[in-house]
Amino acid sequence: MHTIKIVILTGLSGSGKSTAMRTLEDLGFFCIDNLPPVLLPKFIELCRASSGEISKIAMVMDVRGRAFLKEYPAIFKELKKKGYKIEILFLESSDEALVRRFKETRRQHPLAEKESVLDGIKKERDELSDLRELATEILDTSGFTVHQLRELITQLFSKLPERRRMTITLTSFGYKFGIPYDADVVIDVRFLPNPFFVSELRNLSGSDERVYQYVMNNKVAEKFQEKFIALIRFLVPHYAKEGKAYLTIGVGCTGGQHRSVAVVSSLEKLLSHTKYPVRVVHRELGNT
Repeated sequence: MHTIKIVILTGLSGSGKSTAMRTLEDLGFFCIDNLPPVLLPKFIELCRASSGEISKIAMVMDVRGRAFLKEYPAIFKELKKKGYKIEILFLESSDEALVRRFKETRRQHPLAEKESVLDGIKKERDELSDLRELATEILDTSGFTVHQLRELITQLFSKLPERRRMTITLTSFGYKFGIPYDADVVIDVRFLPNPFFVSELRNLSGSDERVYQYVMNNKVAEKFQEKFIALIRFLVPHYAKEGKAYLTIGVGCTGGQHRSVAVVSSLEKLLSHTKYPVRVVHRELGNT
């Protein structure tokens, strides 16, 4: 087995490949964009001949090289036979998120031509479907900010143990603003007491101890917490076993200010002693 680390970065246009590549560069990877796959074996041999100066390489390969798309599987298979370990990271997003990003940046989709952005996205999904099947990691970036994507790429490819630990993200949100795109598990806590109707608590958030106690210090909340944490503790190792690197648990109330924040704070305490890293995002509060 060759020791040089090889990452193929691919996926849909607008899904964050540029951000991912810049992050890998910051992690010490030698990065190259849009290399024709026929040149990949030769490029790897040149890196091996660098006497250890280049030990980690990352290459962006996507629909811009559409004339070569059918060549990827055979080339990857041949490299693996030669003892190279190749990780293929495929980035994707929902149609809605991609259309919004193209409108915000005023960029033209590479396959849209005279059609709509949505038509270009659908065409690209189809053309990259075989490459997606080869991926060792598929990441949906629909609900990610640039900073969150950088953080996740860093977690995936920095110097971690060979068997990476899954990261759990607890996200509080308000239903009136929509469910987080990246949520794997969603729980509705609008059945809990609502501090919004208590004048002295209305303008506070669930991170305030008074609000926290109001929401959580009752028999219904205690029973819910007991059952929900049991479910999460049951699910987490099974998600990890399937190779999932990033598990997002969404907790929602009406506005995302009180009940969901309090419940996420409680879950964070209960999950902090597991072997999995836990991070918190209070979406409607604008902080983590």
